[in-house]
Amino acid sequence: MPDTDPSQSTTPTNYSPKSNYDVDSLGKLEGLEAVRKRPGMYIGDPTNGSALHHCVFEIVDNSVDEHLAGYCNEINITIHMDGSCSVEDDGRGIPVKVHKQYGKTGVEMVLTELHAGGKFGQGGYKVSGGLHGVGASCVNAVSEWLKAEVRRDGEIHRMEFSRGKVTEPLKVVGKTKSTGTKITFLPDTEIFVTANEFVYEILAKRLREMAFLNPGVSINFSDERSGKSELFKFDQGAAQYVTWLNRSKQCLHPEPIHFTGEMAPDDTKPDETVAIDIAMQYNDSYNEQIYAYANSIFNGDGGTHLSGFRTALTRIINNYAKSNKLVKDKDPQISGDDVREGLTAVISVKLFNPSFNNQTKDKLLNQEVDGIVQRVMGDKLKLFFETNPQIAKKLIDKCLNAARAREAARKARETVRKSAMSGGGLPGNLADCSEKDPSLCEVFIVEGDSAGGSAKQGRDRRFQAILPLFGKPLNVEKARLDKMLNNKSLRLLITALGTGIGKEGDGSFDVSKVRYHKIILMADADVDGSHIMTLYLTFFFRFMRPLIEHGYVYIAQPPLYKIKRKKREQYIDNDAEMNRILLELGSEDVVLKRFRDDHEFPGPKVDKIVETLSRLEAISNSVSRFGCSPAAYLDQHDEETHELPQYIARIRTGNVEEFAFIRDDDERSRFYVEHDIQEDMYAGMSIREVTVDGNTVQQRISVHEIHEAPAISKLLKELAKIGLDIRNFTPSEEARYTITENVGTKNENVIELHSILEIVGKIRELGRRGLNIQRYKGLGEMNPKQLYETTMDPSKRRLLKVDITDAAHADEVFSRLMGEDVPARRTFIEDNALNAANLDV
Repeated sequence: MPDTDPSQSTTPTNYSPKSNYDVDSLGKLEGLEAVRKRPGMYIGDPTNGSALHHCVFEIVDNSVDEHLAGYCNEINITIHMDGSCSVEDDGRGIPVKVHKQYGKTGVEMVLTELHAGGKFGQGGYKVSGGLHGVGASCVNAVSEWLKAEVRRDGEIHRMEFSRGKVTEPLKVVGKTKSTGTKITFLPDTEIFVTANEFVYEILAKRLREMAFLNPGVSINFSDERSGKSELFKFDQGAAQYVTWLNRSKQCLHPEPIHFTGEMAPDDTKPDETVAIDIAMQYNDSYNEQIYAYANSIFNGDGGTHLSGFRTALTRIINNYAKSNKLVKDKDPQISGDDVREGLTAVISVKLFNPSFNNQTKDKLLNQEVDGIVQRVMGDKLKLFFETNPQIAKKLIDKCLNAARAREAARKARETVRKSAMSGGGLPGNLADCSEKDPSLCEVFIVEGDSAGGSAKQGRDRRFQAILPLFGKPLNVEKARLDKMLNNKSLRLLITALGTGIGKEGDGSFDVSKVRYHKIILMADADVDGSHIMTLYLTFFFRFMRPLIEHGYVYIAQPPLYKIKRKKREQYIDNDAEMNRILLELGSEDVVLKRFRDDHEFPGPKVDKIVETLSRLEAISNSVSRFGCSPAAYLDQHDEETHELPQYIARIRTGNVEEFAFIRDDDERSRFYVEHDIQEDMYAGMSIREVTVDGNTVQQRISVHEIHEAPAISKLLKELAKIGLDIRNFTPSEEARYTITENVGTKNENVIELHSILEIVGKIRELGRRGLNIQRYKGLGEMNPKQLYETTMDPSKRRLLKVDITDAAHADEVFSRLMGEDVPARRTFIEDNALNAANLDV
């Protein structure tokens, strides 16, 4: 019988028998169009932040390759106030001459052509991060604009692009004695719609790694939005990296075991040597930290270099223990897991032609690397043990203790499994949901009777389970698996989740058996709640890490504030939203007028003015880092085009400071000539002697680029389009604007404003009037209905997904906060005490 139910039909609804698949159906994307059309194929997912940060790493990788080639010593990365990022190095500079075969300059080829560069067999680089050749050109394709400045052959060359296309051809804009390349780009919000802001911590983590893995290079990283800056420079490579990773741990030997070496795959390829840099150090914890890199790229899934390291380590320790009679017949066999307990190691290899399993380079595939690492490490670790027998004995004792604890944990797991089976399988205090599909189920882990009771009454029983746990759980940072399994609360949690406990792959833990794909930790927003949350996060990080890696662990976000004005009530999640609400409330029932002609702006325009001025207020503050007031800089805009000067010159003569504003590269060149400045803009400050009132004094001149100028100009154009008079931003003696509140009442009040920038501050102040602000301390302050509406309702709530962006930093934080090193924890508290806000004690 034919299938007549449209819902069951397998025929596509848009099927047309007249449609043909022929040559006319084929299409081709030219140049960088493919990158803009399918960015995920080239730079990763543009919706979650990974692609955005990958753009920075692609540019930085080019500078690191210059360092590996022996030509670059310093790399500077800066995040600017307008959201753009610049990467500058002192390498050779991208070639600027026209390529004879392709008829384009080297700069244009590198930045507009896929698979063009110095890594394709022409001898530009021996070692690099990869040979995909899509880096800089892809960044250009997904940038609203990109500027390339090249210092080469005594000249400064500049070229500009927009969304991958040339907008300003390559031209000489100045003289220089230095060499290098500077790339500045603004990510395109058409591509990065939901994740278009750089995260300092993500960038800092990768830049720190690069500095560790490339000894001698200086990487300066600064964020003008927050004022944060760090210098990463390490001369001992992997050994210094391991020391940094273990800085919050008690180590079993004072210095890392460090060895380097080079070896060719065979005699027929003497030029394709594999360079190895390995460092390892044991600490008194029960967890392993092993990081594997190939050509400075982190390989999350390891690969042949990691397998070679593990094989050699297990073999050498077992052989040394047996040959020196450090193990007895009754002792358990030392396994690979045992020799890695408490081990921190960094494995870095550099090779000519790396092969990876995918574009993100998660796993190294070169088979010859396994044997090379085994031979180099085996010989050198064996020699270290023979020359340091006391350290060798201490390490083998730790391995034996790990083996004994492994046996005890196996027995404890069996006990947990049997008790779960005999007790009906699930803990009695678990209020389970009726849905059985794990992908549709979620469980809230809550502490205490009041929160647990409210959560049970307010939940949706179809898919929401509640597991109340009482008291603070065990600090697993100080406990092995066998001790942890004796803790009642953690045993209940393990049983409820259904995955078992242990290491994935050894049969004791299976992430596919998890009963809920959303495990939501819900605690009070006070000191005790934060402590409990940290204890549970420590447990998941140390013993159920795959649940985090699969994206199953979340943190509930109860509202931070409840605001009330008249009959209006609203829950507020964070301070940024509070600021937005204050501006919104302050804009209600007010009249904004231009003072000179009494022109009144209607309500919708007032909202737009406030929103735009708020953004202008934030971004224009960037010029204050040079000592210039934002108002003084904004007053330099062109009244017709609203364009702002591209550069600012800071001139200090004795105790007197003044500023000169320079519009473009041509004006900058004239400024250098007129002031007889010999250095270029990359050489820092110029010092010369001038005569003032008959006295000779030193005059210091520095020229800085205002990267935010295009973004500020765009905001000025928006304000002008609305109708705001933006001729002057500096406060005047006479009123420029007025705000009238309580219009039409006896309490009507007219407020005079003497600057455009005062509008936002006054609106924000008005927003606070008559507003009752309540800050929530705990879940118990909300009844079941409020708890569901604000924290548990999937249509309204806000959850934080727990992920591991920087595993090394996460490990260090857990060790410092939850480990045995009390002085380090005290120092952390002292250093951060002043940063704590709204602390409920």
